[in-house]
Amino acid sequence: MNAPDMSIPADPARPPQGHALIERQSGVPIPAPPAPPPGYEEESDSDGLDLRELWQVVLKRRWTIIVFTAIVVVAAVTATYLMTPIYRASLTLQIDREDIKVTKIEDVAPVDASTGGQDYLQTQYELLKSRSLAQRVIEQMGLADQPAEPPPPSMMQQVKAWVVAWLPGGGVSQDAAAAREPADAAADGNRIEGVISGFLGGLTIEPVRNSRLVRLHYNSPDPKLAAAILNNLAKSYINLNLERRFDATTYARNFLQERLQQVKAKLEESERELVELSRREEIISVDQKESVITGNLTAASAALIEAGKQRMGAESVYRQMLGTRGQGLTQVLESKIIQDLKQTKAKLEAEYQENLSTYKPAYPTMVQLRGQIKQVDAMINEEVGNIRAAITSNYEAAKAEEAMLRANLDKMKQEVLSLQGRSIPLNILRREADTNRQLYDGLLQRYKEVGVAAGVGTNNISVVDEAKVPAGPYKPSLRQNALLALVLGLLGGVGLAFLFEHLDDTFRRPEELERLLDLPLLGVIPKTPLEPGDDRAIALIGHDDPRSAFAEAYRSVRTALQFSTASGVPRLLTVTSAMTGEGKSTTALSLAIQFAQAGKQTLLIEADLRKPSIHRMLRLDNQTGLTNYLAGGEAQPVEITRPTHIPNLFAIPSGPLPPNPAELLSSARMVELLALAAGKFDQVIVDSPPLLGLADALIIGNLCEGTLLTIEMASTPRGYVQGAVKRLRGARVPLLGTILTKLEARAGAYGYYRSYYYYYHHSGYYGDTGGAEAKRLPG
Repeated sequence: MNAPDMSIPADPARPPQGHALIERQSGVPIPAPPAPPPGYEEESDSDGLDLRELWQVVLKRRWTIIVFTAIVVVAAVTATYLMTPIYRASLTLQIDREDIKVTKIEDVAPVDASTGGQDYLQTQYELLKSRSLAQRVIEQMGLADQPAEPPPPSMMQQVKAWVVAWLPGGGVSQDAAAAREPADAAADGNRIEGVISGFLGGLTIEPVRNSRLVRLHYNSPDPKLAAAILNNLAKSYINLNLERRFDATTYARNFLQERLQQVKAKLEESERELVELSRREEIISVDQKESVITGNLTAASAALIEAGKQRMGAESVYRQMLGTRGQGLTQVLESKIIQDLKQTKAKLEAEYQENLSTYKPAYPTMVQLRGQIKQVDAMINEEVGNIRAAITSNYEAAKAEEAMLRANLDKMKQEVLSLQGRSIPLNILRREADTNRQLYDGLLQRYKEVGVAAGVGTNNISVVDEAKVPAGPYKPSLRQNALLALVLGLLGGVGLAFLFEHLDDTFRRPEELERLLDLPLLGVIPKTPLEPGDDRAIALIGHDDPRSAFAEAYRSVRTALQFSTASGVPRLLTVTSAMTGEGKSTTALSLAIQFAQAGKQTLLIEADLRKPSIHRMLRLDNQTGLTNYLAGGEAQPVEITRPTHIPNLFAIPSGPLPPNPAELLSSARMVELLALAAGKFDQVIVDSPPLLGLADALIIGNLCEGTLLTIEMASTPRGYVQGAVKRLRGARVPLLGTILTKLEARAGAYGYYRSYYYYYHHSGYYGDTGGAEAKRLPG
């Protein structure tokens, strides 16, 4: 392998510092600071919830979740075994809104007859949990006289007891245990209240939906005691309900009896006053007398109306008679007598006319006929006079009758008004007496009904299922507690994982790095551990195994560098990092290997004069190197340039560590060396020291055409990286982009790794991992 001629020209002039010198001596133009690759767009944040991202966080923090869950489950199982077993007895009651009706007598105690009856049932539930009922059961069973069971010891108390038991003389005698009991017992009232509170604490009321059933549960360490308490509670509740009804009935009877006596006295007094007033006003029976007077008044009114009608008819005939002369009255014309007389007269006149042809008017027969005709006329006139007199008499009689009836009616009205006036106080007394009588009758009837209902011992509450002694403990349930602890542990572990992830101030995704730094991400390098016993450098994996993921990743970086500037890969390229241990030296060596494998004459300069590692990776002698040349010694560039076992790759080791690295790197000899290397080699890569706290990387960055910043994934704080980028930009260093190193090869991280390449591929580029060529996607 022949190295390029690294001898310095014979008559070198003192060139200016920086890029101008390198550009003039090497003839290679120095491009402007790189712009983002064509087609590159900053990925916008998604406002939605990324489930894949959440799943990757869970996978990343899976051991945190597993350990936290295991601790919670173990603690729950341990606490379950240390708990005192609690037994639950159950009893079922049926609570009807109305009891059995033996009689049709309304009960004294109020019963909710509404459709739902929810208020009534809720009242019964509260009565079951009342302190008075609890105290009654406690007194019946003598629970207050039994010694109170000590509360179960806590886990800390049990651990303390175990430690004391194992210590010498740690045994505790019975006298000492008895001495531990409280010396000052509470007062009897407070003790009873404590027993009642404990009793109610173990009682549970569970109504059955859409029914009149209610289940009672009681929890106790003693299963027999739990069943006995429930059975006694049900009996006491039923008895208490009956007693409450009996007390209400007794109170009602006493109340009704007192009211009966008062109403009876008022009734007697009102009836006595009524009789006295009737005697004083001489009113035997107001109702009967009023009915007779009213009947007479009605009849008189009807007679007066009829008399009025008759009087008006008679008056009409009378007035017609006065206006008619002769025999033109209807009564005259309709009279049978007058009609007969007129017929007789007609016969006589006919006979007279007939005889007149034979006899003379003076003839006796004719005279006799004429006399008879006059006599008939007189009789007709007399009958007409009688008819007129009858009409006049009839009118006068009707008029007199009407006047008499009107006077009688007025008299009867005065009697009615007088009777009504005298009956007002009598009616008041009668109404009062009737009211008192009705009230007395109602109270007497209710008094007798209450007496009958008090003797009927019916109840609307019954026991459906009595409490039985439970066969097994109700709690603690090992399975339930373990499942609950598992769920809580998983939830808590996931929450803790997301808390750690939130507190993690490192770069966990490539898109975060691009968004926060506003720099293109040129590659993501997977973390590649070595096999046990393998002492080679990690960077040599790319040379020994070209098809490994490690080599593929750096080939992708090499491809991305070809599009980082308008003129391709910068010939003078430096690699730095924000902190130590981020893989910058590995990156510099790996890139140098990739360029060398692509057929380029590549020079790797170990410019980290504080903690060099390239010479160890390549196993080169470091007795003489870069510092020997920069310090002004006799060493020449060709003498410090060493070939490596990798074809086309040459390296300049650091040499002995100097006391003033920054002064050596900023010297003119460093500029001359870089200019000479840029003219002799196809690619020059400089391994630079870390940025924070040092000026070396800024000096080298200004002497090179492009700078790569390596960042360790999930390790370097964001603030350090942002500070490093700010220093590089402040020093006007041409920063090409970043490389994310040490990506763990696991499912979640690989998802990031794969999504990054997918993103880079769709940004417009794809690289041929087998060679140095790269193509631009159409469009």
